[in-house]
Parts: sequence; structure tokens; C-alpha cells
Amino acid sequence: MIKVEHLTKLYGPVRAVDDVSFEVEPGQILGFLGPNGAGKTTAMRVLTSFIPATSGEAWVDGHDVRTDSLAARASLGYLPESVPLYPDMRVREYLNYRAALQGVESADRRARIARIVERCGLGGEITTMVRHLSKGFRQRLGLAASLVHDPPVLILDEPTVGLDPGQIREVRGLIKELGEKRTVILSTHILPEVEMVCDRVAIIHEGRLAFSGSLAELGAAHGDGEPTEVRLRVRGDGGKVAEALERIPGVRRVAHAETKGISTYTVAGEVARLAEKVSAAAVEAGGAIRELAPAGRSLEDLFIRFTTREAGGD
Repeated sequence: MIKVEHLTKLYGPVRAVDDVSFEVEPGQILGFLGPNGAGKTTAMRVLTSFIPATSGEAWVDGHDVRTDSLAARASLGYLPESVPLYPDMRVREYLNYRAALQGVESADRRARIARIVERCGLGGEITTMVRHLSKGFRQRLGLAASLVHDPPVLILDEPTVGLDPGQIREVRGLIKELGEKRTVILSTHILPEVEMVCDRVAIIHEGRLAFSGSLAELGAAHGDGEPTEVRLRVRGDGGKVAEALERIPGVRRVAHAETKGISTYTVAGEVARLAEKVSAAAVEAGGAIRELAPAGRSLEDLFIRFTTREAGGD
């Protein structure tokens, strides 16, 4: 797990991170969002022990990043936005080197590298010099290197930068799979990526935490009071979900559309905690929730609202 309490980082008079607190549990993927310069990268560098905090505390897999940084670093895989690679190594050599640095026993490295190469789609490049890799394959290699020691915590900074649409889909699926048993922080500017992959969202603005919670809570927190209409996207048995939604007392209308196995519902009604009840009904009916938000409010709308509020936004 990852736990951050009152984290602050000063650069002279500048508060790059200002009294930030949040938690991410095992099996959760947190979308870490914010405009450029908001403090996301600084916070991640503190978590990965690249830089010390000015004040506050942070733990990675139960290890204090300040007093037990070696154990904290051994517990995490980190993919920075600019992937550090050695251009004169071959892909296999680089992964073997990274595995050795992370303490993977020499007898286990060959099998470990073979598994991670397959998962990250690097099989055809295993003997290629790193200098000859495309940007997309360099990104894949960086992701493979962050996973080679099978860490319980992952911190991924823009992991799909430079990938084509097919590769992006594959990496999204891999992150979702990895997040089933790990704690993951995913920093990205691609908001649909957050909707498809993440369980929770933390929005940082001007160094301060503007929001932390589930996507459903984000939709309910947009400041317009209790929504009377919500949009729900689920993967699962559309018929059962529709029936469950229609049985919610006070619901007036349920509109339904389906595209490529994803059902989209617009649910309207004067119902207390409408979003919460819609979510519970969908889950009980066997639907896997992909998005839940007030109708007409996309994640992009909500992101802009939270990151402009202090700057005179609505």
C-alpha cells in the first residue's frame, strides 16, 4: 500500500507540494492527475526516494521512505516519464542488469525476464540494441524493467507516451491486470485512460490536493448539489442491470444504449444519493462499472472544474 500524510516539499520559497495526504490500498489503481507544474512529479519523486520531503511522512508497502528507503525502493517499480535506458546494451542485457540491481537471484533471472518480455510485447526485440528501439518499444522496455523484480507497488508516470493505439490498449490491459494484486499510482494526461483503468482519483492543483476519492465520488463532488441524472457505463449483463436500475424507488427514467459490449445508461429521478444507489444496483446485478458521473459531466469537465476553482473557475 501507499500512504502519504501531510507531505510538503519546498524549493526555496516555492511550495511544490503543500500538505498532501492520501492512501492507495492493495488491489487499487489510483489515477494521479493535475496540470503541468501542479506537483505530481515532485510527489512521485518523494515516494520513490529520489528526493526527500521537507516535512510530512510517506510509506511504501509499510516502509517509511525517509527512514527505510532501501526497503521502500525494493518494494516498488517506477517508470518515470523519461525512461532511463543504456543505448549500448541489448534488451536482454538491460533487463538482466536491472534484475541484478533489484536483487533477483541469478538462477531466477532467465525465467523472470522471459515472462516479463512476453507480457510487455518485447519478444521480437530481445536481442536488439536499445539505441535501435522505437520510442514505443523504449517505453515498453521501461515498463518491463519496472516489473522485472515483481514489486507489490507500481508508480507509473505517463506509461503510454509514444505508443500507438493498439499498444496503448495492450498496456492499459496489462496495468489493469497488474492492479488486481498490486498497489498502483498511474500519472497520466489521458483522461479516458483513467476512466478505463483506475479505481480512484487524486487531483493535485498548485501543490495542494484538490480531490481524492472514487470516480463516483468525484462525480458527486462537482459542487452542483445532489444530481438528479447520472450516466453509468458498465460491462456485463445489460438486461439485468437495466431491470435493477428501474427497480430503484423514485427513478423516473432509464435510457440504455450498447456499443461493443459496453452498456451506457442515463438514470433520472429525484432520489437521495442517486449515484450511490445506481452504483450499488449495478454491482448487485453483476455489472462491472467503467464510469459513473452526473450526466453531462465528463471526467474532463470535472478535472477542469477542480483545477480552475482556485483560479476563479466556476
